Amino acid sequence: MASFPGLDLLATAVVALDDDFVVRYANPAAENLLATGKKSLIGQPFLALFAERAELERTLEEAHVTHWDYSAQDVTYARTGLPLSCVVTRIEAQGLALLTELRPIERQLRQAREERLVFEQQANRELIRNLAHEIKNPLGGLRGSAQLLERELDRPELREYTQVIIKEADRLQALMDRMLTPHRAPRIEPLGIHEVLERVRSLVKAEFPGVVVDRDYDPSLPELIGDREQLIQAVLNIARNAGQAGGKNIVFRTRAVRQITILRQRFKLALELQVGDDGPGVSEEIQDRIFSPLVSGREGGSGLGLSLAQTFIQYHKGVIEFESRPGRTTFRILLPIT
Repeated sequence: MASFPGLDLLATAVVALDDDFVVRYANPAAENLLATGKKSLIGQPFLALFAERAELERTLEEAHVTHWDYSAQDVTYARTGLPLSCVVTRIEAQGLALLTELRPIERQLRQAREERLVFEQQANRELIRNLAHEIKNPLGGLRGSAQLLERELDRPELREYTQVIIKEADRLQALMDRMLTPHRAPRIEPLGIHEVLERVRSLVKAEFPGVVVDRDYDPSLPELIGDREQLIQAVLNIARNAGQAGGKNIVFRTRAVRQITILRQRFKLALELQVGDDGPGVSEEIQDRIFSPLVSGREGGSGLGLSLAQTFIQYHKGVIEFESRPGRTTFRILLPIT
């Protein structure tokens, strides 16, 4: 039986084959993915494990002959019906010929979505900073000119117009400051996620007296290492959006998730925090851009709340996902517990 200690530690499922495409090695991640022990896998024809064999067989043969990497994008594991992608690499070690890497297609899509969100967040933050800088300078001149004009006006009713200009300039100035203020360095400390949620719950109930905030907590969750204020602000921004959208019932739910990949990093344990509401949902027109700055589904909204929430969660090596339809919206925060 072939032994590869380095592959045993990988979070990705790896199966090694001989020249006849018979399984000679499977790492623990492959045992877990295929729901089959190593002893049962070894000695099995690799093709017999899958429902669609023609494309996979061509992939194996081409990799075996050309020594290039080949990929079969969609194969179904026959035992469970799980759709997988399979990348095949030619090797020459301990009587082995091919190394196959198996990934659930759903996980690949989620990882690609997470990476796209991180990239878009970084690009959006840079764009907003540049835009805010360009707006701030003329705003100062606009406000100063309105103040000078006000001093020259004798009729009080005309000063009302200059006050409108000054107040609107101040409002825009405050918005620009929020965009440009560098985020302080996180204050890292042990904290209980339920303490964070109880703080958010009290703030939401004070701001939206008619909203019911329920809890469904997992009391066995260990402490996180993170920034208390940033996490409070992140969850508060999500819950506040729900209240502003018209949701009457908000639910905070916590669960432990084991052996999960977040942003291509494997964690033994993570926290799953869900914030659900029964509001009208996120409109389909903005669902792909909901975490972008200045994108809001509410008239008069600044569109910064969810963008900041995503930023704070990314500081903690986590991600935010969401699903939404009328009457049910759920934001799902994943945070590694280390």
